[in-house]
Amino acid sequence: MERSSGDGGGDNRNKKEEDEEEVELSVERIFESKEVPPWRSQLTVRALAVSFVLGVLFTFIVMKLHLTTGITPSLNVSAGLLGFFFVKTWTKFLEKSGLLDQPFTRQENTVIQTCVVASSGIAFSGGFGSYLFGMSEVIAKQSTEANDAQNIKNPRLGWMIAFLFIVSFLGLFSVVPLRKIMIIDFKLIYPSGTATAHLINSFHTPQGAKLAKKQVRALGKFFSFSFLWGFFQWFFTAGDSCGFVNFPTFGLKAYENKLLIFFGFFPPSIKTRFYFDFSAAYVGVGMICPYLINISLLVGGILSWGIMWPLIQDRKGHWYPADSTPTSLHGIQGYKVFIAIAMILGDGLYNFAKVLGHTVFGLTQLFIKDEIPTCFAVVGYVGIAIIFAATISHIFPTLKWYYVVVIYIFAPTLAFCNAYGCGLTDWSLVSTYGKLAIFTIGAWAGASHGGVLAGLAACGVMMNIVSTASDLIQDFKTGYMTMSSPRSMFVSQVIGTAMGCVISPCVFWLFYKAFNDIGVSGSQYPAPNATVFRNMSILGVEGFSALPKHCLTLCYISSSQLLLSMVSEMLWERT
Repeated sequence: MERSSGDGGGDNRNKKEEDEEEVELSVERIFESKEVPPWRSQLTVRALAVSFVLGVLFTFIVMKLHLTTGITPSLNVSAGLLGFFFVKTWTKFLEKSGLLDQPFTRQENTVIQTCVVASSGIAFSGGFGSYLFGMSEVIAKQSTEANDAQNIKNPRLGWMIAFLFIVSFLGLFSVVPLRKIMIIDFKLIYPSGTATAHLINSFHTPQGAKLAKKQVRALGKFFSFSFLWGFFQWFFTAGDSCGFVNFPTFGLKAYENKLLIFFGFFPPSIKTRFYFDFSAAYVGVGMICPYLINISLLVGGILSWGIMWPLIQDRKGHWYPADSTPTSLHGIQGYKVFIAIAMILGDGLYNFAKVLGHTVFGLTQLFIKDEIPTCFAVVGYVGIAIIFAATISHIFPTLKWYYVVVIYIFAPTLAFCNAYGCGLTDWSLVSTYGKLAIFTIGAWAGASHGGVLAGLAACGVMMNIVSTASDLIQDFKTGYMTMSSPRSMFVSQVIGTAMGCVISPCVFWLFYKAFNDIGVSGSQYPAPNATVFRNMSILGVEGFSALPKHCLTLCYISSSQLLLSMVSEMLWERT
């Protein structure tokens, strides 16, 4: 019985694969009579113009999320959808006027999607809500450690644009020769890229235009609702802790620091606030994220703000100095930051080890089986590396050229690992690789030689290389399924990256100048990741001696989720 059951399962899987192949072939039969345009024809002026407009729009969205929650959803599908809508509307108008000289193809649609994602992606990898803003005086003042002049660099539009231009293109050259191996030989899924390709293919069928029109109409409705609701919230907010932004979910008594006393083990001095933030952005991100992430955020918020921090706060004067400021790493802020870091690193290193374990065998086969064309990639990579090593000291004097050389030696391998893992799970571990660079370079430089700033700058270099590499292979997967030329894909990625190097700093500068309290805890844009990244860099150069009493023990307990993750995943795979 067991044997026949196994055979039946295999038959079902084979049938499912055959059905998927048949659907894919039926879609391609629709395009049999359509000639694939040459790669230069796929890069049109209208495509780049639409990409610029959508790039600005998506950069605002990513920047707002990055400065508030630190969560940035994938925008591949949205870019493909809106790109189709705008260009299709324009070509339809020209067609009625008799002025249309080139029809809108799925390859052009893919170029738009690639360019938009590359442009808006700089808003995340640029570190405006993490490592880059963590260098600023605003974030440095929130701790008493390493807030001297050599470890601070305030945002300026000029150096931010220059820095992004010399670090954002490295990742494009590090994995270009691997596109065939990743997509054709390894047959990696790249879920977001595959979903975007299916969407673009369906849009350009006779029935696809009607579907896209309905989706864009629904998108416009919810966009208008979100905008009007945000205006309403702003209009009826008189100050801090007022209005719908701080709505007392469980009543005024609970809002007045008495929510969890009924559990019986809280002293009367415990203070915790629970309120509901009617943020449409949070609701939208919650709809995109898997339900397990939403549940984890809810449970984590209750455990931390409802139980852990109130209990630790009651130990004030025993575990840490009573006169410590709320933002000092020697006080409760030290527990908050480093317990969170322990959990992030525990989970991140586990997944890193897991992906690396799957990759080792593939790496061994990779370099034996295929000869990588090195000319274009090596010349581009080494050329940009030389330019960066020669100019980086003018932007970050504490980041020496030999630090950069070490990063460049290991970055291509890590970029491949991240691109490979992203192809399997659609999960990019960019932040984890950046944190590894923080600890390595920060400890190497030392606190007395600007190690905090050097670690954050090294984090930026690593994150940009790894992020753009995985994004490029993801887009190559979309291009492969839409019959788009790799050359047009690469050029559009380069153009989009160049756009992002200008658009993202300008958008951040608008936020920075418009809101005086940006980066301050409890403000509208607290940039929580900026504090986390800076404090991680401080830990890297100062060591564990800077932590308050029992903080390291609590970190060990918190990072034990590594073991729980392994056990739960093994049980899940067995079932």
